[in-house]
Amino acid sequence: MVGESSNIREHRREWVLLGLFVLTFMVVFYPTWESLYYAWSSSDDYSHGFLIVPLSLYFVWQKRQELLNAPIKSSWLALPFVLLALFFYVVSQYAEILTLAPIAMVLFIASSLLFLFGFQIFKICLFPLFLLLFMIPVPGQIYAAMTIPLQLFVTKVTVFIASSIGIPILREGNVLNLPEHTLQVVQACSGLRSIMTLLTLGIVIAYSTLKSNGLRTVLFVLAIPIAILVNVVRVLLMVIAFYYYDFDLASGTIHTAFGAIIFGVAILLFLLCRKVLALCEK
Repeated sequence: MVGESSNIREHRREWVLLGLFVLTFMVVFYPTWESLYYAWSSSDDYSHGFLIVPLSLYFVWQKRQELLNAPIKSSWLALPFVLLALFFYVVSQYAEILTLAPIAMVLFIASSLLFLFGFQIFKICLFPLFLLLFMIPVPGQIYAAMTIPLQLFVTKVTVFIASSIGIPILREGNVLNLPEHTLQVVQACSGLRSIMTLLTLGIVIAYSTLKSNGLRTVLFVLAIPIAILVNVVRVLLMVIAFYYYDFDLASGTIHTAFGAIIFGVAILLFLLCRKVLALCEK
């Protein structure tokens, strides 16, 4: 009886410490969660961020039996990384580096998990931890640096294909000039938004449906050319609709619906690639 009481008290102490840790975490990192919420709710590019934490928790829940069976052995080697994460977070707050704060938060979660529970628990939770990185918005400078080359690439490929099928078209930067119309390839048509969404969707599908890490990586990377390809098709169809049918697919509700259909095509292509890769595992 004494042994049982001692054991109960020990576990109760662990739960109290864990509760205090979670409470402290939520208080310390509240400004980061607030800024993430604002980014997710104010931009379509990052609206998928709302799904990341629930998905991560779901994958942890799937591994619950492994977690229960895994040995718990804290690793003091992770303590410097915990302190480093807190240092980065303090720097991000004082320097107002918005992207560094959530990165520091994820690093803090990962290193704290390793410090408190050991390598086996950390290894089981590695994918859910990695998935958390997809909730972090891309810095504006990097976003702009990636968007402009993609805009020009989509524009050039569209002009090449349109010219090949007999459509008189002239390119000026990211502007397409037709005989009676002008079409601008804006940031939304660069494919970057589709790339980010497909990459997030891709890593979840790859992890859930494929067993080989190599094939998972291949499927994940395939999201990039698929997103670029469907955006080229999107702009090309707009050019064809303008030139042959005098029909505007570039504005209004039609544009939104058209974009949704094209993204649906991208998902179908991605699932087709997954099907092919799944056959390779057999």
